[in-house]
Parts: sequence; structure tokens; C-alpha cells
Amino acid sequence: MQNNVLDYLNHIVTVKPDKVAFSDGTLSLSFREVHRMSRRIGSFLHRKGIYRKPVVVFMNKSPREVAAFFGVVAGGDFYVPIDEEMPGGRIQLILDNVQPPLVICDGDTREAAETFRLDQGEIVLFEEMVREEADDLALQEIHRRAIDTDPVYIVFTSGSTGIPKGVAACHRSVIDYVEQLSQALEFGPDTVFGNQSPLYFDACLKELYPTIKFGATTYLIPRNLFSMPVKLVEYLNLHRINTICWVVSALTMVSAFGTFDTVTPAYLHTVAFGSEVFPIKQFHIWKKALPEASFTNLYGPTESTGMCCYYRVEREFREDERIPIGHPFPNREILLMTPEGKLAGEGEAGEICIRGTALTLGYYNDPERTAEVFVQNPLHTSYPERIYRTGDIGRYNERGELEFVSRRDYQIKHMGHRIELGEIEANVAMLPPVRMAACIYDTKKARIVLYYVGETGEKELAAALRDRLPRYMMPNRILRTEELPFTANGKIDRIALKKQYEG
Repeated sequence: MQNNVLDYLNHIVTVKPDKVAFSDGTLSLSFREVHRMSRRIGSFLHRKGIYRKPVVVFMNKSPREVAAFFGVVAGGDFYVPIDEEMPGGRIQLILDNVQPPLVICDGDTREAAETFRLDQGEIVLFEEMVREEADDLALQEIHRRAIDTDPVYIVFTSGSTGIPKGVAACHRSVIDYVEQLSQALEFGPDTVFGNQSPLYFDACLKELYPTIKFGATTYLIPRNLFSMPVKLVEYLNLHRINTICWVVSALTMVSAFGTFDTVTPAYLHTVAFGSEVFPIKQFHIWKKALPEASFTNLYGPTESTGMCCYYRVEREFREDERIPIGHPFPNREILLMTPEGKLAGEGEAGEICIRGTALTLGYYNDPERTAEVFVQNPLHTSYPERIYRTGDIGRYNERGELEFVSRRDYQIKHMGHRIELGEIEANVAMLPPVRMAACIYDTKKARIVLYYVGETGEKELAAALRDRLPRYMMPNRILRTEELPFTANGKIDRIALKKQYEG
């Protein structure tokens, strides 16, 4: 039985050693090179006596950073990715939390790394580590002693208190996720991934591990291309990328600005999307441009090791419908729970809770916040069983498909009514002149504020919305903007939008 993610790499290097594994369009590494680098890094860590510890990888996004991840795991440790684009205060909080014995950086990030406080850790260059000779016997023993509940990585998500939460995932949950996702999306040796997400998010699991499982290839797409849609699609065509798993905002950025009038993705046959609701109007533009491609909606929080539900889009959707998130992958169960700890009734909304192998270990060095959301299954109290409370609200439609309704914290009380801000956004997105939209709530003045990107004027948009929304859901302020702010992962940044409004 496989109990280590590196079993994928150790096998594929014997089958396709010289095939390109990871590339950014400039630097490419074969499976042989990734394997060799990872073993040298693992040996370096072994000689330092660093074992079963968090090792920070502070490098620019590149194939070498991926090799560093695998090297940390080869050494029997778990990697903590950070990046220069992250705010300095956030990086310091992460370092304070994990107390790493070692930080791996490259020539471009070393100077920045040296500005942070490390209580007992040291900074080492990647280039120095890969000059180390591999200690085959030591690595073999480390691999033998590994068990599937050992951590693989810690990635940090935003915390409502302002302090990031470090989600620790183990080999068992990562392997289970890779196997189920690969089967659902039909990955294989001919898959050429176009990676969109930063490598310090768990979203990159969808490309990194299937690549070493099948001997596929992943291109790490430069971030700046996502603000230049035509050049982005040209990049996809140049490298014959046939599979993308992107956040919805990245896909919408392409379709909303008429990119397909200039160029279309010539090789794409698999499109997966998630993290946000895909406006049906924008989905139809993609579907028209790629009529033969498969489209799959993915859903899942970081705490469940990537995605845990999927829905293959195989029927037509009206513009007033939402694409479901479908059904859980095998070896997972979704429970829709009421505030009273009971299962939601037929057609009733409830909090999406997850049980199964997909659950991560919890939040690193944070037992209190772990206990808040990783809780005992209230349906089975005779034995310990954890479920994860996502904070997302969902319901089953008449076809038995799970639908995402909203985030619990996107629900507001306004004029005596409970309102989902996502429902307002969905109605705005249906209007032809609107490209993107996001709502925030001004709690001080009790106002719904709508920001949008599009050709229509604010008064015209308000008039159109009166035909779609009940009076109590009408935005109190409608503001046209040239662009919406995005998080590093490509989602609409509503926190930044609220600060912009309040500032």
C-alpha cells in the first residue's frame, strides 16, 4: 500500500526520466533532474539532523521550487511555502508559528529572507543544497520509517482574527485526493497542465502530484499573464496546454474581455474551475469557444486537502441557474447540518460539513482554532469521528445535486431580511453589459454596496436590477470601477474592496 507521496516520483523516474516534468517556459526540469535535486536536498537535511520538522521554502515560483518541496519530503520533513508577494507581516507571523529550523531560499529571495526574524533557524541557498551528494542509505531508511499520517506540507489560509491559520495535510489525505481527482478528471501521461495558482496555496496540488503520478507535464504560468488575456491564451497554445484547473476569476478575466474574438485555446480539452461561483453568462462564452472540452466544477476548502466535490457539466443551464458542486469524491461524505446539529431536511439549506480521509490534520500549533471547526460528528457520539465544518451553506436541488449557496459570513441581515450577497452578485452577472461584480456590506450605515466592471452606467444598471431583485435586496450604492482587486490566488478580494470603500 502506498504511504508516501514520493512513491509517485520514485516510480515515474524509472519510466520517463528525460521527459519534462515542470517548466515555466524558460527553465524546464525533467523527472530525472527533479528526482536528483530532491534526493540531494533530502540528504542535506538529514546531515543537518532535521527530521520531521517544518522546513520553509521561500523561493520564486519556478520548477526549482517544486523540486525543493519534494526534497523536504525526501528528508522526512514537511514543507511550508512562502513567497515575496506575501505581506511581510504575514510572513513573520508564519515564521513565528512554525519556528522552522531551516529556510530554503534562492539567489533572488535571500536578501528578503534575511530581513525576517528567525529565532533558531538558518537560511540556506537552494543552489548550495543541490550540490550535496545523495545519501542513498539514509534516504532509504527515512522512506521506510515514513507513515501515511506524517505531514507533507503546511499552507496558510486567512484567519478571521487577522492571524493566518496553518493547515497541515498528511500523506494519506494527499494521496487519496490525487487518486480521486485524477480519476474524475481523467488525467494521464499526455496531460499538459497550465498551473494558475501560486505555489503557497493548496490549489497547486491539482497539478504537482498528478504530474509525478502519470509522468505528465506542468507549466507554471507567469502571474503577469493573467492581466493580459490574449497573451495568456497564446501562452497556452505555445506550450500545447490541454488541461487547466483555475479559479473562476481567472477564467472570467479571459472570457469577459472578448479574448476569444482574437484567439482561442487550441489544445484545451479539460477545464476545471472552483473557489467561486462561475457566472453562467461567462461559462457559456467558454463553452461556445470550446464546445468539445469537458468542464468540471470543483468544490472544497483547504482543510479538506484540496477539492472534495465535483460536478461534470453535461446539461444546459439557464442564466438564472447555478452550476452545482455535485457529489463528493469517493471516500468522503458531505453532511448538511442545521445549527441544531441535525441533518438538513429535503430542500433545506445547511452548513456543508465533511467527513472522511480528505480531512487534514488541523491547524499547526493552534489547538483552539482546530477544535472550533474540526469537531465530533454529532450524528455518531459513541466513538471519536471528526468532521470539518466549512462555514459554507449548501442545499440539494431537485436532481439530488449539491449546490453552493453562499459563505456563512456572506449572509447579512438587512431591512429585517436575511440576504445572501452571492445571490445579488449572481443576478448582476447575468446582465449582458456587466463583466464582473462583487458586493460588500457597510455595517455602520447598513448599506449593500455593489462594485462592477462593465459598459453600462450606474443608473442603467440599477434600473435593470429592479426587474430582477426584490426591493430589500437592491444595492444601496452602485459603483462602477475599471477593475476589481484580486487575491494572490486569483479570487475577488472582498476584504480589499471593503477597505477601498471605507477609505
